Amino acid sequence: MSEYDPKNIEPKWQKEWADTKLYQTEEGSDKPKCYVLDEFPYPSGEGLHTGHTRIYTASDIYARMKRMQGYNVLHPSGWDAFGLPAEQFAIKHKVHPSESVQKNTERYKTQMNRVGLSYDWEREINTTDPKFYKWTQWAFLKMFERGLAFESFEPINWCPTCQTGLANEDLDGANCERCGTLVEKKPMRQWVIRITDYADRLIDDLETLPDWPEAVKEAQRNWIGRSQGSLISFALTQTDADGIPQTLEVFTTRPDTLFGVTYLAISAELAKNWIEVGWQASEEIKMFITQTLQEESKRTFDAEVVDKKGVATGIFAVNPANQEKIPVWIANYVLSGYGTGAIMAVPAHDERDFEFAQKYKLPIKQVVVPTFHNNNEATSLNHLPYIGDGVLKNSAGFDGIPNEEGEKRITEFVGGTMTKQYRLNDWVFSRQRYWGEPIPVVHCPKDGVVAIPENELPLTLPEVDSYEPTGTGESPLAAIASWVNTTCPKCGGPATRETNTMPQWAGSSWYYLRFMDPHNPDALVGKDKEKYWAPVDVYVGGAEHVTRHLIYARFWHKFLYDIGVVSTLEPFARRRGVGLVLGEGGVKMSKRLGNVINPDDIIDTFGADSLRIYEMFMGPFGAAIPWSTDNLIGARRFVERVWKLGSGSAVHLDIGCPSSLETLYHQTIKKVTDDIEEFKFNTAISQLMIFVNMLDKEEKIPQQIFGDFLKLLAPFAPHITEELWANMGNRTSIHREVWPHYDSEKILSDTITIGIQINGKLRDTMEINRASENEEVKEAALKRPGVMKWLEGKTPKKVIYIEGKILSIVL
Repeated sequence: MSEYDPKNIEPKWQKEWADTKLYQTEEGSDKPKCYVLDEFPYPSGEGLHTGHTRIYTASDIYARMKRMQGYNVLHPSGWDAFGLPAEQFAIKHKVHPSESVQKNTERYKTQMNRVGLSYDWEREINTTDPKFYKWTQWAFLKMFERGLAFESFEPINWCPTCQTGLANEDLDGANCERCGTLVEKKPMRQWVIRITDYADRLIDDLETLPDWPEAVKEAQRNWIGRSQGSLISFALTQTDADGIPQTLEVFTTRPDTLFGVTYLAISAELAKNWIEVGWQASEEIKMFITQTLQEESKRTFDAEVVDKKGVATGIFAVNPANQEKIPVWIANYVLSGYGTGAIMAVPAHDERDFEFAQKYKLPIKQVVVPTFHNNNEATSLNHLPYIGDGVLKNSAGFDGIPNEEGEKRITEFVGGTMTKQYRLNDWVFSRQRYWGEPIPVVHCPKDGVVAIPENELPLTLPEVDSYEPTGTGESPLAAIASWVNTTCPKCGGPATRETNTMPQWAGSSWYYLRFMDPHNPDALVGKDKEKYWAPVDVYVGGAEHVTRHLIYARFWHKFLYDIGVVSTLEPFARRRGVGLVLGEGGVKMSKRLGNVINPDDIIDTFGADSLRIYEMFMGPFGAAIPWSTDNLIGARRFVERVWKLGSGSAVHLDIGCPSSLETLYHQTIKKVTDDIEEFKFNTAISQLMIFVNMLDKEEKIPQQIFGDFLKLLAPFAPHITEELWANMGNRTSIHREVWPHYDSEKILSDTITIGIQINGKLRDTMEINRASENEEVKEAALKRPGVMKWLEGKTPKKVIYIEGKILSIVL
């Protein structure tokens, strides 16, 4: 028997698969389709790590099973290669981004092939290819035509280190996610997309996605942050001479409690804006603002502020409901990114306001009391805050009405407006960088902003020697006069090109559609191919993208639906997220700590099949799991056991399935099939290991049984199974074989184990024939030594047998 040597087996089959185009997607097939996609990578210079390979192996396993189940599978990959990461890598290594991207993609592709991933490389795409980004620009022009894309001049998030504007989704708190620098608010010219026009649809259509994890849907709802409420204006006692607004507009979800407002609270960001327009704040206030903004930058939007802090501004407002004069405070629990940056505080009916009011001895006024239906009277609570429904009191002419009825009536009474607010802001879509899609518009002194004609797309990036950021707020493209200066498509006069470029998120918002029809020169995607392949059946990716990439992609898709390009409301029917692969000891992998695991090193030592099995067996797919080289050795030993079985003399052609194997054989087929479908790869592998243990005990193994076992293992370990399948005399690839089927009648074993309870406590177990009569089971149980010692000669009052599950004895 030859030794198992993955260094010979794996490259041989990888070449064979590539040469025969084994995984090429069928065109015009009458098979049912299955579109399996993982988030395509941006090709960094560091190459793949084992976090990447865990995602890609999972989707590959699913795609392989679906092919064998008779589906026409689309399983492609490509490169998200525009944007800040690629540009910064190029700057650091003093090469042009186009050169570094080409080199990095070649390395990634080599690594992916070494893992044995079954991608259809005939459909490979790259967001930096003009043939691809022509359609990104085309979609932008369609948004521009409909008023969704517009030019703006207002404060945006500016990273002084990366020297570019950022969307809120590019921040970690108030810091640049990429480099960690505290961002600044910098007024500048920018392009913005009205994603908020789609906010309601982005929330409501989540209900059409039953196969998405509820946690992912809830994360999107929270990020979009829809709230139904009222906009109410409070007059301030100060005048314009103080340099602050005369009124303060507040968004509230509880307008019914307006009579209970005892102070207003504003965010540190809003207070800072007041100072910038002339408010003469004290040094104490300025210090509090600075400290609060620093603390805010270190926490996520949804994080609760444990220690409520505030400072009085000395400014007062007038409650429009009762004309009471109330103070305005700056509070650290009021965040600038939601509503107007100001809240009306009702301590009697809000937990945060109550805590703050108690700390700073501010008034607490109850205006809602519960209704007790037993006596139909409203009664005050002994404990506040009360956040439930009830009837109004201390609310002038509204006393006694249900508080829900009071929401609209009180809003109308004070001249407010019922409205909806969103945490989601419009998408800042321009970057002051070189390495991105050019925005296809020109600026004309006569006609303003004019779209370039569609027949001139793609508008390609010019070749440049210097692509570093200018630091002036302008893109490096602004310095290329020969490219910038052009003529207006509308009037023919002199004009200048837009010099900002699109963000990295642009191409990745619709790339999944291009895989359906990657070589079409006339359309973003052909209608027939889109209708066949859409939607993506399974989309696999990282948890960090559920509130950015997925929202952008869903928005982009809905816009394309509105203009008739796509036929489905949603792009991804099913979403599966992967947990982080942590370093040894459970700490996050990082280059700084030197604990990043390179899959090339693992493959060189253990082989790709062992890597694949280990990464799927290390724990539940969605959980964060620490890497353990010791456990990887166990995966390699399992592969070697399979090799030993297949290369030995136990497998025979003309013998039937022994009864000792039959039940487990059918159970294994069902378990592995169901578990792959549900992305429970660790338990599928566990079942395969149990089956190998049983095979090891057999002197002779039927070839058909062993062949079916190899088919079940093939998605996990494609190389060794292909080799053993060929050694059995098969001339076709195992990966094009038919997936095994189980007999549901043979899943149940002839014998089962039941528990025996005495007075409600489990005291014994016994194995019985599944067909045993109830009285037989009871009689056998009472004779067991493990039962008799607990009976102590007593006659049971009752003996109850729940068929196939448990027998209960009551003394």
